[in-house]
Amino acid sequence: MNSQQLINNIRDYCIHNANEANVIKYSRYFKEDLYNGYGLSASQIYSITKELLKMQEVSLQLVLDAASDIIKYGKSEEITIMMLVVGRLHKHYSRNTFEHIGAWYAHGINNWAHADTLAMKILPEFLLKGIIEIKDLTSWLSAGNKFQRRSVPVTLIKLLKTPIHYDELFSFIEGLMTDPEREVHQGTGWFLREAWKRKPEETESFLMKWKDISPRLIYQYATEKMTAEGKMRFRREHRLKNKE
Repeated sequence: MNSQQLINNIRDYCIHNANEANVIKYSRYFKEDLYNGYGLSASQIYSITKELLKMQEVSLQLVLDAASDIIKYGKSEEITIMMLVVGRLHKHYSRNTFEHIGAWYAHGINNWAHADTLAMKILPEFLLKGIIEIKDLTSWLSAGNKFQRRSVPVTLIKLLKTPIHYDELFSFIEGLMTDPEREVHQGTGWFLREAWKRKPEETESFLMKWKDISPRLIYQYATEKMTAEGKMRFRREHRLKNKE
């Protein structure tokens, strides 16, 4: 099997199982008409993923060879299937794999679903295996693709369960605390919410540092699990009133 045959295998399956009603349903979850798909169900996506992984000729390199064309074509399920296969082949990851994946954003990673699939199922493995260090994501913090910037804090969520010092993580994402894009605010707030669940005092100290500067949406996500009284301390109108 070559890369084009793999692409055809995935595409034929998606076309055969297309569901227009689901296309309409799924489109509601995406802004700016960014859902371009076949309407496959989650079970159908996982089914073909499992079948591909059973094929000995489907190697990590083969999937990477097909990836850029799949992403450029832009069909949501094809991209998701490709990513899930790559995620299951993590034993074969290398520094070159990371560099290859980093280029995907320029090829057309343009919605939160694909960015979060990368950040939850693929990118953390490079950090946990020691293939890369956090500093290797530095250029991503200022990337032109907002979904690449979003991927940074979402990727770091997995590190919250490790012995790493949270101050190191907080310091690393500081540049995102004034990012202009909503999707980045959501990812950053999500990371801070998960950090707060494990180390509330350290996280609240960081939140206090940025409370008068950062976008409100970051704080909506970050304080979601706090008590009403806890949330009040981070509400902008409350903070400004206390300054008068």
